[in-house]
Amino acid sequence: MKQYIPRSLEIVIHRAAREFPVVILTGPRQSGKTTLLNHLFSQSHRYLSLDPPDIRAAAVNDPRGFLEMYSPPIIFDECQYAPQLFPYIKAHVDKNRETCGQFLLPGSQNLQLLEPITESLVGRAAILKLFPFSQREAIGNIHQTLPWEGEERECVDSPSYVELWKSMLRGYYPELVANPSRDIRLWHSSYVQTYLERDVRSLRQIGDLTQFQNFVRALAARSAQLLQITDLARDLGLSVNTIKAWLSVMEATYQIVIVRPYFANIGKRLVKTPKIYFTDVGILCYLTGLHDFEHAAAGPMGGAIFETAVLSELWKTMTHQGIEPRLYFWRTSAGSEVDFLVEHHGKLIPIEVKLSATPNPSMATGIRSLRRDMGNKIGCGYVVHPGTIRLPLGSETTAIPFADL
Repeated sequence: MKQYIPRSLEIVIHRAAREFPVVILTGPRQSGKTTLLNHLFSQSHRYLSLDPPDIRAAAVNDPRGFLEMYSPPIIFDECQYAPQLFPYIKAHVDKNRETCGQFLLPGSQNLQLLEPITESLVGRAAILKLFPFSQREAIGNIHQTLPWEGEERECVDSPSYVELWKSMLRGYYPELVANPSRDIRLWHSSYVQTYLERDVRSLRQIGDLTQFQNFVRALAARSAQLLQITDLARDLGLSVNTIKAWLSVMEATYQIVIVRPYFANIGKRLVKTPKIYFTDVGILCYLTGLHDFEHAAAGPMGGAIFETAVLSELWKTMTHQGIEPRLYFWRTSAGSEVDFLVEHHGKLIPIEVKLSATPNPSMATGIRSLRRDMGNKIGCGYVVHPGTIRLPLGSETTAIPFADL
């Protein structure tokens, strides 16, 4: 029996199940949704997957009879395969409105899942998202609170530079975290193929999966860069509308995050093009052909890989607290930039990402420029690096190791 690794979303799910009749749990395939719900609710809920064709057909053809046979409390896995159930779930919930946690519905496709929910279960369902492990979940200290201020010191809980890059190369999908001996190239290859054959084809009528796979690899090579759709379409020989449609598929299946620039009326010309990031850095490394950590760390993709890892960590940490991430970047046409701005308690927290494990004050130049432009709207800033040292870098800016995110 596999050892269960705790998830930081557990508290949020328990609260949602106490307050809503229906809890929807979405996220990328293999992110641990079913494992999490079965672990938390195995004593109180039955479990049924709608993935097998015969079970799915029964739910689609006779949803009323199906719900009478499989009455709540129940976990319906892969619920996006039977959207016909949602109006009948609504009717059942409306008859028993005071009973919370009746239906727990994990599913891996955002577009297919949320459209019928929007129509049928407004006000009756909590919608949560589960991504692969964050770094803190993976190393088992999700309840630890680290201090943000202080003098220079080495953070003993931070993984070494080599350990960090090895973990990023593997990525943070539960199967790879829980089984360190798994062949990562074989696992990633299988994951990508399953994603193409099941999620992509079920969302869009894409005839040539090879062409879509070329698009995915081209997109991976642009992770942490400005998303120039016209250039991408030209390079692949595709129309702009096709690229936009395929981007929506990638976003709907939680494989990418699109980060938009922060706009402020400060009298400067700001870049308006969004940036693209993959949600799992291990998948990113696989798609870009990186198979050893030395090449990943020292090669031309090193900076993009580490910036993607930081974005993924920020995104997962907020999402797994039940918070919708409000995360941006800042860049002027003159070249000043800050990698990430996080809205937090009325302030913008600037975060710079640097590949060097030896922090120095020059790494905070972008944050200082932003602070001059926007004044007291900017909170304490952080420079994230892959080393183990915490170091003040001047007024209100601290260099922190990746693990401290």
